[in-house]
Amino acid sequence: MPANAGITNYDPDKDIPSLVGKVIFVTGGTAGLGRESILKFAQHKPAHIYFTGRNVEAAESLINEVKDRDPSIGLSFVALDMTSLASVKAAVNNTFTHDRLDILMPNAGVMAIPPGLSKDGFEVQFAINHLANAMVIQQLLPMLSRTAAQSNLDVRIVSLTSEGWGLHPKGGVVFDKLRTPQEGLFGSWTRYGQSKLANIVYARELARRFPDILSVAVFPGVVETGLVTELPSLKRKFTVWSSRLMGFSMLSADKGCYSQVWAATASRSEVQSGSYYMPVGVVGDDKLDKTARDAKLAEELYSWTDKVLAEY
Repeated sequence: MPANAGITNYDPDKDIPSLVGKVIFVTGGTAGLGRESILKFAQHKPAHIYFTGRNVEAAESLINEVKDRDPSIGLSFVALDMTSLASVKAAVNNTFTHDRLDILMPNAGVMAIPPGLSKDGFEVQFAINHLANAMVIQQLLPMLSRTAAQSNLDVRIVSLTSEGWGLHPKGGVVFDKLRTPQEGLFGSWTRYGQSKLANIVYARELARRFPDILSVAVFPGVVETGLVTELPSLKRKFTVWSSRLMGFSMLSADKGCYSQVWAATASRSEVQSGSYYMPVGVVGDDKLDKTARDAKLAEELYSWTDKVLAEY
């Protein structure tokens, strides 16, 4: 299916159904696609929205903007450090207080940053893009499962990924080097591809292990957020050029969130659990390579992640 296919007339203002009573959790919600997703959700009256980040001023600005439009919507800022798994775990457990969770959107991420290690000693892009989001998922999975069991409520995990998954190293995830910076030629992009592949593989394994929860991975398109605009000049040009080569033009953040809010709120019959989606509503499973579809890799990644998270 060509990259420009899909739902061309999607309008979240009209197409997102009522979210009355629903509780939503978004990682990376103080800027970019996370912030825009929250603003879109808030127009449809959810009961409460949790969102993570580090910038307190940006969080307060978002809360004020939502409250100015609709004072009835509850919002909670979950301050945490995505490079510290202990921080992520503590923040989620200390802040989340509701007895249901309908939509979890692991959205936070970084792209093509210099080599380095997280505070826990893991390659930093993998630590933020996969491990930290996985820690949020694992802490909230019991609540997601309990919510899904209540009169068969529609519960979803919508994980953000990227077409950059295709830049992954041979084998997909180099497990024996994840506690190193993984430096090398084009290393920043290879490390990014590894982490974005993990988002796809992990989402599919979640769908397999928890069939009562709809789990998908979503590529939002190439979006004009800090993730792209704050890249060094050559990396920014590479991102724009490679995306155009694949048929994707630059989107504003306002429109860039369409894919993820669609996956989070479209009719359950329209969204295939375990699939990889491109803008907007396009199933991209046929674009995935053998590694991205490898069931053994999915099981290995899930088990490895579980063991790591259990250390914290």
